[in-house]
Amino acid sequence: MKKFGGIALKLSIVFVILMGGLLTYLRFKTLPVITVEQTSQMYDVNGEVIDTIYQGENRQVIPLSQISPHLIQATLSIEDQRFYEHSGLDFRSIARAMVVNLEHMSMVQGAGTITQQLARNLYLTHERTWTRKIKESLYALQMELQLSKDEILEQYLNQIYYGHSTYGAEKASQLFFGKHAKDLTLAESALLAGVPKGPRYYSPYYDAVKAKERQITVLSTMVHTGSITQEQADAAAKEPLNYKPLEGKKPARAPYFRDYVRAQAVEKLAISEDVLEQVGIRIYTTLDLKAQTVAEETIRKTLKSSGELQAALVAIDPRTGQIKAMVGGKEYKDNQFNRAVSGMRQPGSSFKPILYLAALQNGYTPLTKFKSEPTVFTYDEGRQTYMPGNYNNVYENDMIDMRKAIAKSDNIYAVHTIMGIGPEKVIDTAHKLGLNSQMKPLPSLALGTFPVSPMELAGAFATIANGGMREEATAILRIEDSAGNILYQAQPKAEKVVDPPATYVLTHLMESVFEDGGTGSRVAATIKRPIAGKTGTTDADSWMVGYTPELATAVWVGYDKGRNITTAEAHLSAPIFADFTEGALAAVPPKLFPAPDGVVTVPIDSVSGKLANDDCRGTARLESFVVGTEPTTYCSERGATGSDKDKDKSKPNGSWWEKFKNWLK
Repeated sequence: MKKFGGIALKLSIVFVILMGGLLTYLRFKTLPVITVEQTSQMYDVNGEVIDTIYQGENRQVIPLSQISPHLIQATLSIEDQRFYEHSGLDFRSIARAMVVNLEHMSMVQGAGTITQQLARNLYLTHERTWTRKIKESLYALQMELQLSKDEILEQYLNQIYYGHSTYGAEKASQLFFGKHAKDLTLAESALLAGVPKGPRYYSPYYDAVKAKERQITVLSTMVHTGSITQEQADAAAKEPLNYKPLEGKKPARAPYFRDYVRAQAVEKLAISEDVLEQVGIRIYTTLDLKAQTVAEETIRKTLKSSGELQAALVAIDPRTGQIKAMVGGKEYKDNQFNRAVSGMRQPGSSFKPILYLAALQNGYTPLTKFKSEPTVFTYDEGRQTYMPGNYNNVYENDMIDMRKAIAKSDNIYAVHTIMGIGPEKVIDTAHKLGLNSQMKPLPSLALGTFPVSPMELAGAFATIANGGMREEATAILRIEDSAGNILYQAQPKAEKVVDPPATYVLTHLMESVFEDGGTGSRVAATIKRPIAGKTGTTDADSWMVGYTPELATAVWVGYDKGRNITTAEAHLSAPIFADFTEGALAAVPPKLFPAPDGVVTVPIDSVSGKLANDDCRGTARLESFVVGTEPTTYCSERGATGSDKDKDKSKPNGSWWEKFKNWLK
């Protein structure tokens, strides 16, 4: 035991000598020169600049004495409660974080003190590695040896990023509340102290609800640390906060898309948003600024005198999944909430193509018929009933097929369909197409009662347009550093989720939405190319979603909350969709939807639903089918006429040529 005790004593002496030497070295070693910040830029798919992300720091350095004690206490409580007790490293927090990181075998949790955060912001990158963490710790110790606690805290409060290109407590106080940092109240200080954790999430300009929740968290922490009483916290939580209107720089092009890409870049590079603005990176995106300009101008023109009515648009190239245009609201300067990505609204009848796609893969055909009349549906083993109604209570009061049901947006037919194939199959198809909502297997699902975002719906229709091949929605192609080194390269996933013949048959059916009698017929004159789509209307929402072979677009129009749309407002999404599609594709020649293998197109008698010949009582139309599901008998016993037989011989796999000639007319 004496031997081991001697060894331990010697090791302890060596450790003390080494630590003493290290601390002496750090005490007199000069701190590094602060890294020079660089401008970052974002480009569209053609190399045009969308935005210069950083154009100088909005910062004003002030002494600690000019910062409200409330803000100092709030910041210490939420960021580093033991700041005045530790020596730059909080070993209690380090031990806790090490356990978590060892459990996950990666850097998933940090234990950074205010000193470490300042060292990282001034001298290091934000990469999540052990090497960076060790350097950060050494710099923190060095700063603690060379600077006083108040000097470190003063630098930190002048360095910290509060979002909106604003650094430091003074400029942040002026940005949010229009006052100096020394004049902040407890309520304002708690709000401000909560922002740096994630400016994109906790800035009241982006999300006032999350900002308020974060403020209450800060106040609770201050009570826990003894900085304030519970009564003070309660009073501060009730105090109204009067935010100063956000004064932005020169309006960015595609601002909603810009914000979306910034958030994506932060996630993909695992850096903070303030670093994104400093390190001189170049972000190459999928956006087409020409299409984006058409989208913004179309929405602005259509909603020119519409008051608080809002709109959102997302356009995706179905062949690649690349986002070509994104509008998240009518005016970005008035409201930065991105309805294109975050707005979850009931899609109404624009959901029905997903229902019919599921049906076409489960035994239904374009000729499947149900009677359009007021109907009471029974479900849940007879325990519950559901009675949907058609728009304006208009019914055919006759048997109708899937084409007419889609064109007229017949709700009775839709509910018959979901009851026939089972709602579980519809939910499965929706999830395969990229709709992430939690959907319940109810008859009302057929009428689009579960909320989705325009981005999700555009992606789902893009997959249908692409023959069932789902291309992952992509906004960023690559990210380079200032030297041209690639930091991130997009590798979008592609997966076949639906059978191509079923998507083509559905597309052929959805083209009728824009024909006479269809719900999109009012904009048919605007559209000069083959197009498929579906309208959707709820009490509060107007949708138009559709696609050409090159572009899938979802348009939503409505109010943000608590207000229904009028009958006139319900028709605004369709002209936005039509004007945008034609404007965005003005330089692209019209193209037919390519027919995949496994599809046959034949002439059908509109009355009998059988193969047409000269004896049919109704008009004939061309209808596409998944091979093997087309009718095999004619409308009369005589069978095919000579001309019919000749047509069949000349076009055994369908009649795309006839469709093209009809389209030219």
